[in-house]
Amino acid sequence: MDVIVTGGAGFIGSHTVELLLSEGYGVIIVDDFYTGSMDNLPTSNRRLRVLRVDVSDWSSLKMKTTDLVSEGDIAGVIHLAALINIVEVMEDPQRALDVNVKGTVNVLELARLFDVDRVVFASSTAVHGEPVYLPVDEAHPLNPANLYGETKLFSERLLNRYSIDYGLETIALRYFNVYGPRMRPGPYAGVVLAFIQALLDGRRPVIYGSGLQTRDFVYVRDVARANLLALESKYTGVLEIGSGGETSIRDLYHMVCEIIGNCPEPEFKPPRPGDVQRSRASIALAWKAIGWKPMTDLMDGLRETVTYYRKH
Repeated sequence: MDVIVTGGAGFIGSHTVELLLSEGYGVIIVDDFYTGSMDNLPTSNRRLRVLRVDVSDWSSLKMKTTDLVSEGDIAGVIHLAALINIVEVMEDPQRALDVNVKGTVNVLELARLFDVDRVVFASSTAVHGEPVYLPVDEAHPLNPANLYGETKLFSERLLNRYSIDYGLETIALRYFNVYGPRMRPGPYAGVVLAFIQALLDGRRPVIYGSGLQTRDFVYVRDVARANLLALESKYTGVLEIGSGGETSIRDLYHMVCEIIGNCPEPEFKPPRPGDVQRSRASIALAWKAIGWKPMTDLMDGLRETVTYYRKH
């Protein structure tokens, strides 16, 4: 059976595709290559097919996928395609709504078109906003602090609506701060990659705010495994996907410094709009519902990540 993976050439997507292929699935990638890259993919694998198409373009999405599949051939859809950086979403809200919301509607319609039972959606802890308690669990209030979080929350509601109205089995995984090899470089890079790139380039890294704000960092291959387990489970609803730990940005910086062997004084800049102060996931339900828990220690994951970027 085949699995459709939107955003499959990107950071989380490519690791998910590798895992699916290793488990014997065929994979159809849907990606516009805005951030994804063919270099992330095992293109020699005959069970992998790649469609260059934007999920927000329904007519192209429908036409190109219909050329490859027929009803009943798809085991499920893992929907990862999105604009994910808070600043990028703020700078181009129309594009963000097209990709993150309209794209989700199109993926759900695609599932209906091909009579697919199961849709796994990449949501985010951003749906919670500033936590009112820690660790954040599935019952935590939903109050996004930025437009990115709003797009993910609306998409969660779309999944629930399609589950009720059309009988789709849907599951939303609320990722916390995912890091690892193949993170997106450039001006919208996440904090882990920003630190690594700056230190490897001999530059002073930037810390926004005091650096005392905390995040829950979860390794990308652990997240890929969560996607697979969610696909193969019967659980519907939402799950928090993090490490269950809480690390300050300053502590993260010193961990990266220790690995690289260089630790200049960082440059501090004002906090960015929409940034929360603390973050930590409760992962108890993820273990109970789909048998998932993270396997990678933060220091080990950072070492693997630094090794990757030294080579690339």
